[in-house]
Amino acid sequence: MKTIFSLVIFLIFATFETVAEEVDTKKDYHTFVLVHGATGGGWDWKEVGKHLSAKGHTVYRPTLTGLGERHHLSSPDINLTTHINDIVNLIIFEKLKNVVLVGHSYGGMVITGVIDRIPERIHHVTFLDAKVPEDGMSMMEGQPIPAEHKVVNGQVHFSWIDVNSEFPRDVTQPLKTLTEPVSYKNPLAKKLNVTYVAFIPEGVSKADRAKDPSWHRAVERKWTIRTFNGDHVIYRAKPKEFSEMLEETVNDTNNI
Repeated sequence: MKTIFSLVIFLIFATFETVAEEVDTKKDYHTFVLVHGATGGGWDWKEVGKHLSAKGHTVYRPTLTGLGERHHLSSPDINLTTHINDIVNLIIFEKLKNVVLVGHSYGGMVITGVIDRIPERIHHVTFLDAKVPEDGMSMMEGQPIPAEHKVVNGQVHFSWIDVNSEFPRDVTQPLKTLTEPVSYKNPLAKKLNVTYVAFIPEGVSKADRAKDPSWHRAVERKWTIRTFNGDHVIYRAKPKEFSEMLEETVNDTNNI
């Protein structure tokens, strides 16, 4: 009887310890919303998302209207506001809170608009080799589309798009998404902790990369600056390492 009693006590304490461990671990779980760049889609984050999910995180990798598998919805009327609404509505309809919001490239424009609208739902923001705009700035900053790209019927056919490549692949980008200015006025948005990650391609020095206006704005705003060696889409080649870096950024705080 004494042996049985001891066993019961042991099992009770073991259960409490297990629950405590689960609760402690749960504190490190986050909800990531990964926003892709121009011409891309949610597919771009599939492998990174797998690694984050395997760690216990919740991952959303939405595709912006008119891009990726939603290319059939493409229209010249799609603008930056459309894409901001895509992400805002995802967060609201899914009832997400304490979101780790991540934007790559053009996605920096989108997430800027998102935090301006619903900063109270955001825990941390990460700009990945992304545009960091001022209030009232557009992706193109009033400049024309470079000559190597073509604009046809309100759609930008970027030179890197290969219509003969296998799916998933890059598609045309609605012009208005690149010319509409973004709002960045909300004082609560400006209090969020933000990380700026610059990708550094082979042959480019950190000093040269730091000349980027977006890097300068990040420094001026006292955001955390990180670097990751590789080209503009290095996360495709190194999804595991990239996911680990994203996990680390969640704990970054502004240098106030």
